Amino acid sequence: MRAVQFSQWKTFPTIEEIERPAPGPGEVLLKVAGAGACHSDVAIFEDFGPEMPAAGLLKPTYTLGHENSGWIEEVGEGVTGIEKGAAYLVYGPIGCGNCDMCSRGQDTYCRNVGSKPYLAMGLGRDGGMAEYLVAPARNLVALGDADPVAAAPLSDAGLTPYHAIKSSMHKLSGGGKTALVIGLGGLGQLAVQMLIAMTGATVIATDQKTDAMERAAARGATTVPGGDGQAAAIRELTGGRGVDAVFDFVGVAPTVKLAMDTVAVLGRVTIVGIAGGAYEWSFFGVPYEAELLSTYWGTIEDLHDVVALYRAGQIEPEVEIYRLDDALEAYRKLAAGELSARAVVAPHGRD
Repeated sequence: MRAVQFSQWKTFPTIEEIERPAPGPGEVLLKVAGAGACHSDVAIFEDFGPEMPAAGLLKPTYTLGHENSGWIEEVGEGVTGIEKGAAYLVYGPIGCGNCDMCSRGQDTYCRNVGSKPYLAMGLGRDGGMAEYLVAPARNLVALGDADPVAAAPLSDAGLTPYHAIKSSMHKLSGGGKTALVIGLGGLGQLAVQMLIAMTGATVIATDQKTDAMERAAARGATTVPGGDGQAAAIRELTGGRGVDAVFDFVGVAPTVKLAMDTVAVLGRVTIVGIAGGAYEWSFFGVPYEAELLSTYWGTIEDLHDVVALYRAGQIEPEVEIYRLDDALEAYRKLAAGELSARAVVAPHGRD
């Protein structure tokens, strides 16, 4: 079968012919419906190298793609309750399965991550940028009759903002609450939709791109352009009080500062973007008891919730569909910043 392979550090991936995998005990083989192209993939083949701390878990060679959906093709030994041909979304992280974190579905925080040879499907283990994918049966979330191709990005681009929002819901309960979304790419656009679907908060959104803000406004957000006076304009929308829950989907130093400049007393700032921006904290430089924290991916329980929102029509990922033959062009455009929607590779077509 054909697959998009990451075969060497700091080297662009290639499409190769590899052997079609077979499911082992407790696993399934999926005919891939969709595989999302993520900025994390670009970091792996452009920026990372053998010197990084997690290199042993991400070292080549393997098939990329950690945002995956597909139809059941085969089931391995011991797998029951899975119908051939049914559509599923695939939870990407794979922990040890035995620690307290994994027992709660928090494979992203597995206590024994260092003992495994990979982080997740498409991140050290063969992912879904291929015609077929092997996954643990435990990692499947049923899609029912929902479109599995468009659903593929939900396993990361949907799961990550959902987990961040769910963790901050206590800051958004009650009347008169506000939320701010900084960065309106694929994750930020879904965050706007989720905040509107899940809370009664006024949702403020900001980005440097006019078209991105227009799309967020069409979903119900109040938008503020970047540039001079950005923080003041955001605070003005809150009556000067500040924002109760801020979600930064960029993570560079200026966006982290913007988040901390606009958060309210007792508010919360969650850094979702992994650009690595630094922030210099001082006691009197921030509102009292304002929280600043990071987040990472989400739990399989969260993914069930995300799929429920998708099946109910409350969220809709913005996708751009590519054939497997064009997967490298999708990655090129992603790396160049030329995409306005999530690139999804559909190896078997849309239908």
